[in-house]
Amino acid sequence: MNELELKEMIRSILNEITETPVVPEKMDTPSSSHQPKQEDSQIEDGIIPDITEVDIQKQFLIPNAINEEAYRKIKQFTPARLGLWRAGNRYKTQTILRFRADHAAAQDAVFSYVAEDFVKEMGFIPVHTKASSKDEYLTRPDLGRIFPEDQQEIIKNSCKKNAKVQIVVGDGLSSSAIEANVRDFLPALKQGLKMFGLEFDEVLFIKHSRVGAMDHIAELTGAEVVCILIGERPGLVTAESMSAYLAYRPTMGMPESRRTVVSNIHKGGTPAVEAGAYVAEIIKKILDNKKSGVDLK
Repeated sequence: MNELELKEMIRSILNEITETPVVPEKMDTPSSSHQPKQEDSQIEDGIIPDITEVDIQKQFLIPNAINEEAYRKIKQFTPARLGLWRAGNRYKTQTILRFRADHAAAQDAVFSYVAEDFVKEMGFIPVHTKASSKDEYLTRPDLGRIFPEDQQEIIKNSCKKNAKVQIVVGDGLSSSAIEANVRDFLPALKQGLKMFGLEFDEVLFIKHSRVGAMDHIAELTGAEVVCILIGERPGLVTAESMSAYLAYRPTMGMPESRRTVVSNIHKGGTPAVEAGAYVAEIIKKILDNKKSGVDLK
Protein backbone atom coordinates (compact mmCIF):
# COMPACT_ATOMS: atom_id res chain seq x y z
CA MET A 1 0.00 0.00 0.00
CA ASN A 2 1.54 3.29 -1.11
CA GLU A 3 1.24 6.65 0.67
CA LEU A 4 -1.71 7.90 -1.37
CA GLU A 5 -3.69 4.71 -0.76
CA LEU A 6 -2.98 4.95 2.98
CA LYS A 7 -4.15 8.57 3.14
CA GLU A 8 -7.28 7.69 1.20
CA MET A 9 -8.10 4.90 3.69
CA ILE A 10 -7.60 7.28 6.64
CA ARG A 11 -9.76 9.89 4.91
CA SER A 12 -12.51 7.32 4.41
CA ILE A 13 -12.49 6.36 8.11
CA LEU A 14 -12.60 10.01 9.19
CA ASN A 15 -15.55 10.66 6.90
CA GLU A 16 -17.42 7.79 8.53
CA ILE A 17 -16.62 8.88 12.08
CA THR A 18 -17.29 12.60 11.75
CA GLU A 19 -19.91 12.53 9.02
CA THR A 20 -18.04 15.59 7.67
CA PRO A 21 -16.42 15.00 4.27
CA VAL A 22 -12.67 15.36 4.27
CA VAL A 23 -11.52 17.06 1.07
CA PRO A 24 -9.10 14.84 -0.86
CA GLU A 25 -5.53 16.05 -1.10
CA LYS A 26 -4.42 17.45 -4.42
CA MET A 27 -1.25 16.14 -6.00
CA ASP A 28 1.77 18.20 -5.01
CA THR A 29 2.51 21.03 -7.40
CA PRO A 30 5.24 23.65 -7.27
CA SER A 31 2.70 26.21 -6.08
CA SER A 32 1.10 24.04 -3.41
CA SER A 33 3.94 21.93 -2.04
CA HIS A 34 4.98 24.62 0.46
CA GLN A 35 1.39 25.16 1.74
CA PRO A 36 0.12 22.10 3.69
CA LYS A 37 -3.62 21.50 3.52
CA GLN A 38 -5.64 21.95 6.73
CA GLU A 39 -7.31 18.58 6.19
CA ASP A 40 -3.94 16.84 6.00
CA SER A 41 -2.75 18.41 9.26
CA GLN A 42 -5.91 17.23 11.00
CA ILE A 43 -5.25 13.67 9.90
CA GLU A 44 -1.57 13.75 10.79
CA ASP A 45 -2.17 15.40 14.18
CA GLY A 46 -5.04 13.05 15.06
CA ILE A 47 -7.45 15.92 15.68
CA ILE A 48 -10.90 14.34 15.44
CA PRO A 49 -14.07 14.97 17.47
CA ASP A 50 -14.54 13.15 20.78
CA ILE A 51 -16.73 10.22 19.82
CA THR A 52 -18.12 9.87 23.36
CA GLU A 53 -19.79 13.27 23.08
CA VAL A 54 -22.25 11.95 20.50
CA ASP A 55 -25.75 11.47 21.97
CA ILE A 56 -26.60 7.88 21.02
CA GLN A 57 -30.31 8.55 21.45
CA LYS A 58 -30.11 11.18 18.71
CA GLN A 59 -27.70 9.31 16.44
CA PHE A 60 -29.42 7.73 13.43
CA LEU A 61 -27.31 6.12 10.70
CA ILE A 62 -29.81 4.12 8.64
CA PRO A 63 -29.94 5.42 5.06
CA ASN A 64 -33.33 5.73 3.35
CA ALA A 65 -35.28 4.48 6.38
CA ILE A 66 -38.95 3.66 5.66
CA ASN A 67 -40.14 5.58 8.73
CA GLU A 68 -37.25 7.55 10.22
CA GLU A 69 -39.52 9.72 12.37
CA ALA A 70 -41.02 6.70 14.18
CA TYR A 71 -37.57 5.15 14.59
CA ARG A 72 -36.23 8.33 16.21
CA LYS A 73 -39.18 8.44 18.60
CA ILE A 74 -38.41 4.88 19.72
CA LYS A 75 -34.77 5.85 20.36
CA GLN A 76 -35.87 8.58 22.80
CA PHE A 77 -37.24 5.92 25.17
CA THR A 78 -34.07 3.84 25.43
CA PRO A 79 -30.28 4.33 25.44
CA ALA A 80 -29.94 1.02 23.54
CA ARG A 81 -27.86 1.15 20.38
CA LEU A 82 -30.61 1.23 17.76
CA GLY A 83 -30.44 2.41 14.18
CA LEU A 84 -26.67 2.09 13.78
CA TRP A 85 -26.67 0.37 10.38
CA ARG A 86 -23.71 -1.52 8.93
CA ALA A 87 -20.90 -1.51 6.42
CA GLY A 88 -21.22 -4.78 4.54
CA ASN A 89 -21.52 -7.49 7.17
CA ARG A 90 -19.87 -5.51 9.99
CA TYR A 91 -20.71 -2.54 12.19
CA LYS A 92 -19.76 0.91 10.99
CA THR A 93 -16.39 2.17 12.21
CA GLN A 94 -17.80 4.87 14.47
CA THR A 95 -20.14 2.35 16.09
CA ILE A 96 -17.24 0.03 16.93
CA LEU A 97 -15.11 2.89 18.25
CA ARG A 98 -17.95 4.16 20.46
CA PHE A 99 -18.51 0.64 21.82
CA ARG A 100 -14.82 0.32 22.66
CA ALA A 101 -14.74 3.77 24.27
CA ASP A 102 -17.76 2.99 26.48
CA HIS A 103 -16.30 -0.41 27.37
CA ALA A 104 -13.01 1.24 28.36
CA ALA A 105 -14.87 3.74 30.57
CA ALA A 106 -16.67 0.85 32.30
CA GLN A 107 -13.38 -0.94 32.96
CA ASP A 108 -11.77 2.23 34.31
CA ALA A 109 -14.71 2.74 36.68
CA VAL A 110 -14.24 -0.73 38.16
CA PHE A 111 -10.46 -0.76 38.50
CA SER A 112 -9.83 2.85 39.53
CA TYR A 113 -10.19 4.26 43.05
CA VAL A 114 -12.12 7.18 44.45
CA ALA A 115 -9.59 10.00 44.76
CA GLU A 116 -8.24 10.57 48.26
CA ASP A 117 -8.62 14.31 47.72
CA PHE A 118 -12.35 13.78 47.10
CA VAL A 119 -12.72 11.84 50.37
CA LYS A 120 -10.91 14.62 52.26
CA GLU A 121 -12.91 17.37 50.54
CA MET A 122 -16.18 15.72 51.57
CA GLY A 123 -14.99 15.25 55.16
CA PHE A 124 -15.61 11.50 55.12
CA ILE A 125 -14.10 9.12 57.66
CA PRO A 126 -12.10 6.58 55.59
CA VAL A 127 -12.11 2.89 56.50
CA HIS A 128 -11.55 -0.28 54.49
CA THR A 129 -12.89 -3.81 54.45
CA LYS A 130 -10.88 -7.02 54.70
CA ALA A 131 -10.39 -7.02 50.92
CA SER A 132 -6.80 -5.86 50.46
CA SER A 133 -6.77 -5.19 46.71
CA LYS A 134 -9.06 -4.77 43.71
CA ASP A 135 -8.37 -8.33 42.59
CA GLU A 136 -9.27 -9.73 46.01
CA TYR A 137 -12.32 -7.46 46.20
CA LEU A 138 -13.62 -8.76 42.85
CA THR A 139 -12.92 -12.44 43.53
CA ARG A 140 -13.84 -12.52 47.25
CA PRO A 141 -17.11 -10.60 47.71
CA ASP A 142 -17.35 -11.88 51.29
CA LEU A 143 -14.27 -9.87 52.30
CA GLY A 144 -15.94 -6.69 51.09
CA ARG A 145 -18.70 -7.08 53.70
CA ILE A 146 -16.61 -7.22 56.88
CA PHE A 147 -13.97 -5.07 58.58
CA PRO A 148 -10.67 -5.99 60.24
CA GLU A 149 -10.43 -5.29 63.97
CA ASP A 150 -8.51 -2.01 63.68
CA GLN A 151 -11.13 -0.63 61.26
CA GLN A 152 -13.94 -1.77 63.55
CA GLU A 153 -12.45 0.38 66.30
CA ILE A 154 -12.32 3.40 63.98
CA ILE A 155 -15.99 2.91 63.16
CA LYS A 156 -17.00 2.55 66.81
CA ASN A 157 -15.02 5.61 67.90
CA SER A 158 -16.02 7.85 64.97
CA CYS A 159 -19.75 7.23 64.63
CA LYS A 160 -22.49 8.35 66.98
CA LYS A 161 -23.77 5.41 69.04
CA ASN A 162 -27.36 4.30 68.38
CA ALA A 163 -27.97 7.06 65.83
CA LYS A 164 -31.31 7.29 64.08
CA VAL A 165 -29.58 7.49 60.72
CA GLN A 166 -26.09 6.46 59.68
CA ILE A 167 -24.93 7.42 56.17
CA VAL A 168 -22.19 5.41 54.48
CA VAL A 169 -20.46 5.83 51.11
CA GLY A 170 -18.86 2.80 49.48
CA ASP A 171 -16.78 2.75 46.32
CA GLY A 172 -18.40 -0.47 45.13
CA LEU A 173 -17.93 -1.41 41.49
CA SER A 174 -17.73 2.15 40.17
CA SER A 175 -15.54 4.87 41.59
CA SER A 176 -16.83 7.18 38.84
CA ALA A 177 -20.37 6.92 40.18
CA ILE A 178 -19.34 8.15 43.63
CA GLU A 179 -17.39 11.16 42.40
CA ALA A 180 -20.13 12.08 39.91
CA ASN A 181 -23.12 11.95 42.28
CA VAL A 182 -22.30 12.11 45.99
CA ARG A 183 -21.39 15.80 46.03
CA ASP A 184 -24.94 16.74 44.92
CA PHE A 185 -26.77 13.88 46.64
CA LEU A 186 -25.74 14.47 50.25
CA PRO A 187 -26.84 18.14 50.59
CA ALA A 188 -30.25 17.22 49.16
CA LEU A 189 -30.50 14.29 51.58
CA LYS A 190 -29.48 16.44 54.54
CA GLN A 191 -32.02 19.11 53.63
CA GLY A 192 -34.76 16.52 53.18
CA LEU A 193 -34.07 14.88 56.54
CA LYS A 194 -33.99 18.27 58.24
CA MET A 195 -37.60 18.80 57.17
CA PHE A 196 -38.50 15.66 59.15
CA GLY A 197 -36.50 16.66 62.20
CA LEU A 198 -33.76 14.14 61.38
CA GLU A 199 -30.06 14.54 60.76
CA PHE A 200 -26.83 12.64 60.30
CA ASP A 201 -23.35 13.48 61.44
CA GLU A 202 -20.26 11.56 60.44
CA VAL A 203 -20.23 9.88 57.03
CA LEU A 204 -18.08 6.80 56.61
CA PHE A 205 -16.27 6.11 53.36
CA ILE A 206 -15.52 2.44 52.72
CA LYS A 207 -12.77 1.31 50.37
CA HIS A 208 -13.40 -2.08 48.69
CA SER A 209 -17.02 -2.01 49.80
CA ARG A 210 -19.89 -4.38 49.10
CA VAL A 211 -23.49 -3.56 49.99
CA GLY A 212 -23.39 -5.97 52.93
CA ALA A 213 -20.79 -3.81 54.69
CA MET A 214 -23.74 -1.76 55.96
CA ASP A 215 -24.81 -4.73 58.08
CA HIS A 216 -21.52 -4.92 59.96
CA ILE A 217 -21.60 -1.15 60.51
CA ALA A 218 -25.10 -1.39 62.00
CA GLU A 219 -23.97 -4.04 64.46
CA LEU A 220 -20.93 -1.96 65.44
CA THR A 221 -22.80 1.32 65.90
CA GLY A 222 -26.35 0.30 66.81
CA ALA A 223 -27.74 2.64 64.11
CA GLU A 224 -31.48 2.35 63.54
CA VAL A 225 -31.38 3.00 59.79
CA VAL A 226 -28.26 2.58 57.66
CA CYS A 227 -28.09 4.03 54.16
CA ILE A 228 -25.15 3.11 51.95
CA LEU A 229 -24.45 4.95 48.70
CA ILE A 230 -22.48 2.69 46.40
CA GLY A 231 -21.20 2.62 42.84
CA GLU A 232 -23.01 0.02 40.75
CA ARG A 233 -21.54 -2.31 38.16
CA PRO A 234 -20.95 -0.09 35.09
CA GLY A 235 -22.34 -0.92 31.68
CA LEU A 236 -22.07 0.43 28.17
CA VAL A 237 -24.81 3.03 28.80
CA THR A 238 -23.10 4.70 31.77
CA ALA A 239 -20.24 4.10 34.18
CA GLU A 240 -21.64 6.61 36.70
CA SER A 241 -24.70 4.83 38.11
CA MET A 242 -25.00 4.95 41.90
CA SER A 243 -27.54 3.24 44.15
CA ALA A 244 -28.76 3.88 47.69
CA TYR A 245 -29.42 0.79 49.82
CA LEU A 246 -31.37 1.25 53.06
CA ALA A 247 -32.28 -1.12 55.86
CA TYR A 248 -33.91 -0.97 59.29
CA ARG A 249 -31.52 -2.35 61.93
CA PRO A 250 -29.65 -4.55 59.45
CA THR A 251 -27.80 -7.59 60.74
CA MET A 252 -25.02 -9.65 59.23
CA GLY A 253 -26.35 -12.55 57.20
CA MET A 254 -29.86 -11.11 56.85
CA PRO A 255 -31.79 -11.80 53.61
CA GLU A 256 -31.47 -9.25 50.80
CA SER A 257 -35.25 -8.85 50.83
CA ARG A 258 -34.88 -6.66 53.94
CA ARG A 259 -33.16 -3.94 51.92
CA THR A 260 -34.86 -1.06 50.16
CA VAL A 261 -32.98 0.26 47.13
CA VAL A 262 -33.08 3.35 44.95
CA SER A 263 -31.06 2.63 41.80
CA ASN A 264 -29.98 4.36 38.59
CA ILE A 265 -28.87 7.57 40.27
CA HIS A 266 -26.99 9.41 37.52
CA LYS A 267 -27.46 12.27 35.06
CA GLY A 268 -29.21 10.00 32.55
CA GLY A 269 -31.46 8.40 35.17
CA THR A 270 -32.64 9.92 38.46
CA PRO A 271 -30.56 13.08 39.07
CA ALA A 272 -28.55 13.06 42.30
CA VAL A 273 -30.39 16.04 43.83
CA GLU A 274 -33.81 14.51 43.18
CA ALA A 275 -32.66 11.13 44.48
CA GLY A 276 -31.33 12.68 47.70
CA ALA A 277 -34.70 14.25 48.48
CA TYR A 278 -36.50 11.01 47.66
CA VAL A 279 -34.21 8.88 49.87
CA ALA A 280 -34.91 11.27 52.77
CA GLU A 281 -38.62 10.47 52.42
CA ILE A 282 -37.89 6.72 52.38
CA ILE A 283 -35.76 6.99 55.54
CA LYS A 284 -38.64 8.74 57.31
CA LYS A 285 -41.03 6.02 56.15
CA ILE A 286 -38.69 3.27 57.35
CA LEU A 287 -38.33 4.88 60.78
CA ASP A 288 -42.10 5.36 61.11
CA ASN A 289 -42.86 1.74 60.18
CA LYS A 290 -39.72 0.18 61.67
CA LYS A 291 -39.48 -1.96 58.54
CA SER A 292 -37.59 -1.99 55.27
CA GLY A 293 -37.41 -4.05 52.09
CA VAL A 294 -40.42 -6.15 51.12
CA ASP A 295 -41.91 -5.66 54.58
CA LEU A 296 -42.27 -1.95 53.90
CA LYS A 297 -45.63 -1.47 52.18
